[in-house]
Amino acid sequence: MFVATLLADPKAATLDRAAVEALRDAWGGGEARWLNPGVAAEFALAQMPDNRWDVWQGLQGIGVDLVVQPAEGRRKAMLLADMDSTMIQQECIDELADVAGVGAQVAAITARAMNGELDFEGALTERLGLLTGLPESVIAEVIESRITFMPGGPELLRTMKANGAYCALVSGGFTAFTGYVADRLGFDENRANILGIENGRLTGVPVRPILGREAKVQALEEIAARLGLAHDQVMAVGDGANDLGMLALAGAGVALHAKPAVAAQCDIRIHHGDLSALLYIQGYSAEEFV
Repeated sequence: MFVATLLADPKAATLDRAAVEALRDAWGGGEARWLNPGVAAEFALAQMPDNRWDVWQGLQGIGVDLVVQPAEGRRKAMLLADMDSTMIQQECIDELADVAGVGAQVAAITARAMNGELDFEGALTERLGLLTGLPESVIAEVIESRITFMPGGPELLRTMKANGAYCALVSGGFTAFTGYVADRLGFDENRANILGIENGRLTGVPVRPILGREAKVQALEEIAARLGLAHDQVMAVGDGANDLGMLALAGAGVALHAKPAVAAQCDIRIHHGDLSALLYIQGYSAEEFV
């Protein structure tokens, strides 16, 4: 058995009952269950539709995401999340660079790296070099004035943890930021790169080992093994090319507002919804959110 979930942006709540029922009827699905009126609905299917991606593309034009997945085991026991442009709405290194006066240059490198056009380690090294000498105090300034959480994130963490899930934040960014984000949102642990700092200023040199794509895969494998979980009990979420390894390995790999080259390689693509979509696709209704 499979489940089809239709999702709209919660701020717009434009998911139309007629559209849901029309697709249900076309696919011969079961009774529609509304997880949140105007935002999320689901129905059961006996088999995976052959035209799933054609329908997905058509729904994109009206601001609706579509996810079709096996019904069994869709509630996950572990969440593994990227940070930048996933749990928060910014790229931390871009914000540091903006303060340093090299924002546009660094942001361009970040965009290419996240789209898989540049080697992650080389791109990180190049960007850090442009921040050489930046005062350490800028980190706190960026956290205080520039970092905002992705909508739906607090509910995602609280609800999954209330239902026994373990939550880990794994970022190609920096511990100076993941520590703050993990603490505010309630992650059980966090892993990231370390910013080199000497005499109160950024060295501009990466502290090795650099946490990139393979380190995220390793984190999923290590944490799942420690908890006695199979990979298919894990939900991973990210937006960049360095997330693709963990997204492919997880039982549910969610490309959230992802770069086109990244989304194209993932079966679960959330373009219009926010992080609450990760609860809806597990079958949680809005009434069950914590």
